[in-house]
This record gives sequence, structure tokens and C-alpha cells, in this order.
Amino acid sequence: QVQLAESGGGLVQAGESLRLSCAASGIAFSINVMGWYRQAPGKQRELVASITSGGNTNYADSVKGRFTISRDNAKNTADLQMNSLKPEDTAVYFCNAEFVSVPNRVLRVTWGQGTQVTVSS
Repeated sequence: QVQLAESGGGLVQAGESLRLSCAASGIAFSINVMGWYRQAPGKQRELVASITSGGNTNYADSVKGRFTISRDNAKNTADLQMNSLKPEDTAVYFCNAEFVSVPNRVLRVTWGQGTQVTVSS
């Protein structure tokens, strides 16, 4: 099983930057995709950005050009660099990973506990 631990949330002013980090621990045959999702009060959880083990990335339109996701396969970490933050980026941010489990090679998904990001205007 794989567990995820997030860090780096906080309170910033509009226009400032934050960097979120996600570290995966445990045992898996592979971790295929790592991503960041967010959920604002009263809204559904939405994809912010994801990255495959090969480095292919995907971003929500609302964060393109401002956020960058990166990954270190050797360390099983995925970071989200968030620049030019806006009040509408305020949400709980969750790390997500899709992995192939040991020993049955079943594709599974796991989530972190979430970290709060608050952007004041």
C-alpha cells in the first residue's frame, strides 16, 4: 500500500507564491500518476495538475501558466509550484497517486489528508 503526506500549505496574499510537496511511502510495483486536486468550500473536488512517471503533465485551464507540477521518481515525490496566486485558488489541496499494488498488481488510487491554501485579496 502507498501513503501520501502533503506539506507546504499556508496563508498568502494575492500575487504571492507557495510550493506544495507530496511524498509517497510504502510499497508498490509502480506509481503511475501523481497529481494535485483541490476542493473549495461548497464545491466539488477538481484536478489541478497531474504528472506521469514519464513526465507528461496535465493542468486545469484555470492554473495554466501559473502552476507547475514536477516529480522526482527516485524519491517518489511530486511538488506543485504555485505562482501568482489568486483568492479563487483558496481551497484544501489533496495529493493523489495511482499505483500498481503489491503483490496482486491491482491498479489503485490513494489520497493524502489535504493541506489548506488560503489566498487573501
